[in-house]
Amino acid sequence: MNSFDFSAELKTLLLNGPYKELAKGTYLLREGETERNVYLIGSGAVRAYLLSEAEEITIRFGYAGSVINSLASFINSQPSELSLQAIRKTSCHTIDKQTLEAFVNRSAAHQQGYTTLLEQTIVQQIERETDLLTTSPTERLARVLKRSPNLFQQVPLKYIASYLRMTPETLSRIRKS
Repeated sequence: MNSFDFSAELKTLLLNGPYKELAKGTYLLREGETERNVYLIGSGAVRAYLLSEAEEITIRFGYAGSVINSLASFINSQPSELSLQAIRKTSCHTIDKQTLEAFVNRSAAHQQGYTTLLEQTIVQQIERETDLLTTSPTERLARVLKRSPNLFQQVPLKYIASYLRMTPETLSRIRKS
């Protein structure tokens, strides 16, 4: 039986999409805009974050080889609560929603692959929520490093601290111990 690798086909589709080079600090999406794209990060790093009254809260990272966007905005065609910002010099390919939908609807295998990708994203979000709600800062760090061992090579400490919901000082102290 021939196995179908949706992620490889999606990556090929993305690699054929428009290419962007972003300077550090450049936005792919700002809060209030509607997400119309999916981004495949070629190099560099992007953070998805939201603003609370007191701080910026990092929700997700995208770095080389990963796909990122504001998923709720993309699916619902509603203004995004998140902003997507390059946190290093970054290159990426984009695909718009219409092109992705046409690709997904081309075959049952594409539809199943897309469903699997969405399911994996949901599981990752549930794991993150569980980490934030039930584990100590030390356990949170250990779990995120297990999922993303090269995180500290890709992302500045202050954004990792925000993602883990701790101060940079607390993160530094935990890493030293």
